[in-house]
Amino acid sequence: MKRTELTAEDFKAMVAIGAERLSENAEYVNSLNVFPVPDGDTGTNMNLSFTSGAERVRLSNAATIDQLGADLAKGLLMGARGNSGVILSQLFRGFSKAIEGKKTLSTIDFAEAFSHGVETAYKAVMKPVEGTILTVARESAKAGMKKAEHTDDIIELMGTVLKVAQIALDKTPDLLPILKEVGVVDSGGQGLVYIYEGFMESLTGEKVKSAEKVVSQADVTEIAHQENYHNVSHAIASEDIQFGYCTEIMVKLGEGETVTDTFDYDTFRNHLNELGDSLLVVADEEIVKVHVHTEYPGEVMNYGQKFGSLMKIKVDNMRMQHDAVLEKADTPAKKLEKIPYGVIAVAAGEGVHALFKSMGVTTIINGGQTMNPSTEDILKAIESTNAEKTIILPNNKNIFMAADQAAEVSDADVVVVASKTISQGLTAMLAFNESEDLETNKANMTAELENVVSGQITNAVRDTVIDGLAITKDDFMGIVDGKILTADKDRKAATIATLKKMITDDSEIVTIIFGADSDENESKEIAAVIEAEYDFLEVEVQEGNQPVYSYLLSVEYSEKAERVSLFGFSFSKTVGQRNCPAPGRKEANGWKRKTTSNWIFMIQSGSCPM
Repeated sequence: MKRTELTAEDFKAMVAIGAERLSENAEYVNSLNVFPVPDGDTGTNMNLSFTSGAERVRLSNAATIDQLGADLAKGLLMGARGNSGVILSQLFRGFSKAIEGKKTLSTIDFAEAFSHGVETAYKAVMKPVEGTILTVARESAKAGMKKAEHTDDIIELMGTVLKVAQIALDKTPDLLPILKEVGVVDSGGQGLVYIYEGFMESLTGEKVKSAEKVVSQADVTEIAHQENYHNVSHAIASEDIQFGYCTEIMVKLGEGETVTDTFDYDTFRNHLNELGDSLLVVADEEIVKVHVHTEYPGEVMNYGQKFGSLMKIKVDNMRMQHDAVLEKADTPAKKLEKIPYGVIAVAAGEGVHALFKSMGVTTIINGGQTMNPSTEDILKAIESTNAEKTIILPNNKNIFMAADQAAEVSDADVVVVASKTISQGLTAMLAFNESEDLETNKANMTAELENVVSGQITNAVRDTVIDGLAITKDDFMGIVDGKILTADKDRKAATIATLKKMITDDSEIVTIIFGADSDENESKEIAAVIEAEYDFLEVEVQEGNQPVYSYLLSVEYSEKAERVSLFGFSFSKTVGQRNCPAPGRKEANGWKRKTTSNWIFMIQSGSCPM
């Protein structure tokens, strides 16, 4: 079989099958994440991002391939979440730009589109790292260009692109030592290979045999789809909704009296696909999670019970939801005047939200680790903030690119302060001054990020060795500024050990924010240990209610500054003289710490200038 032309119909099918293959393997891609933290990021983010693009293509009436390419790029742009999702969106943004004005694609057109996609993606990344999805995309596109010089067969070209993508993926551990140390290939690159496998399958009609994979025990309970999907608009008009019930189930495989069948992913998925649309099935050896829009949610549940017991059920009537949206839309909205400044922070946990609000943050996007907001989520937050000037605090490095992309796309005046952690975001807010212009605030807030060391305590999801540190599944790990430094079976011990690695002689204030799975009593015990050993430190305990991380830790310091702290996060004002006492001391050389309510002041009574 030979194909010398790629039509709009062909491309539509390729995108659909590519999305299916990625969806089927999303959890495996998640399992390739290097750090053994329960983040479930890459596979989920790529899947949700590409699904957004694929859904736009599916609903498109475009008759030409360039229009479908634009639909895919737009859907990916708006749905992009996490760095992997944003890079994926940029690959196909470049792809779509290269095919503008074309009704169909020749082999050379197809090859050039892949190549232009790589160029666009590399430009979008400030510091491209080799051994990642970028490498896989570049090497496969380069091979495609060479192949196009010798063939006019699109199938042959796609076969080469896929083959070289797999070779490049297999070599990623040689380019990134951390991958080799942990014994995995790059997760983003693997996700791209699955999409290319879907493209090839669509062109040939034959299932592509994937490279052998060993799936570690997967934690599907934290899949971000379940956290975010319900926030996506589901329909256009109530009467046009074909499948009215958004249905989600979670099945414990092989368990229960109703079990009659042995679970097979393809059989299971294909059957559910007949019952509705917007299907997502994620499974590991023990659990399968399903999202589907259907008219008969009971049939979905009954079918799930053939394979195991129902652990979770959720059914939403989308027609009623949509009617409520329409009713709200029909209500005349008061035109709100723009506020001078808006600050948007991405954070999870009611307590953490409250801390940010107390610091002057205008809008909270509920998200973070395991819940990376999409470009569209951030754009909606910018719009709802309704500010003349807007600052975004991502508070997670995996949200940087989506935040940057939203700022670029938005018509508003927006900047991003690249806070990597909650601690950094809170500290940055102390440098915010509404009377300053946007760029000055960005500079001042960015500078403040250097005054805090950030730590997190979370559970390991698998056994591994990183930087010589042996980690066992379920260990409590101490992560300091992105590096795993401690691991212990005991949470309290792990937290104390981590704090000790964060504290120096210049440290002033320690803040312990306890999460949903920890408690105040243990937090105070940890604080007491630290205060007893480091008598010059002020230790604050706050309730964060955050998921994933048992504790969020911060240690603030300054070599020569007057410090003021709110809820343990201090503001510095350089005093400019080295003969001033080391900050943070409760009483030294004319400086005295005074506490009133939730405020802590360093009061100068000596000769050091303000």
